[in-house]
Amino acid sequence: MKDGQTQFSLVGLIWTDLTRHPGRVLLYLMVLGSAAAVILSSHHNRQLTIVHEQLMQQRDQLDVEWRHLLLEQSALTEHNRVETLVRKQLNMRRPQPEDEVVVRIK
Repeated sequence: MKDGQTQFSLVGLIWTDLTRHPGRVLLYLMVLGSAAAVILSSHHNRQLTIVHEQLMQQRDQLDVEWRHLLLEQSALTEHNRVETLVRKQLNMRRPQPEDEVVVRIK
């Protein structure tokens, strides 16, 4: 190199500029941190919204199933149906007045 030229080191220039303005560097790092926090917060919010929607759908499905089960229960426990099943399958009948036995307790 000739005596009139100076050689500049890019890393050296960056380092001296960073140490000359630490407030700007800190502000820049805080802006980057804030941007990263906003991105992570938005992502977490979207994930929670998706889970919430899935749980709402599951709740609706369970509600429909519950209503069907209530209808089925009311149909299966109707008095006429139970009485018919008892007569046919268990050969049960209502007792006649002569079949009744009265027990007296003192």
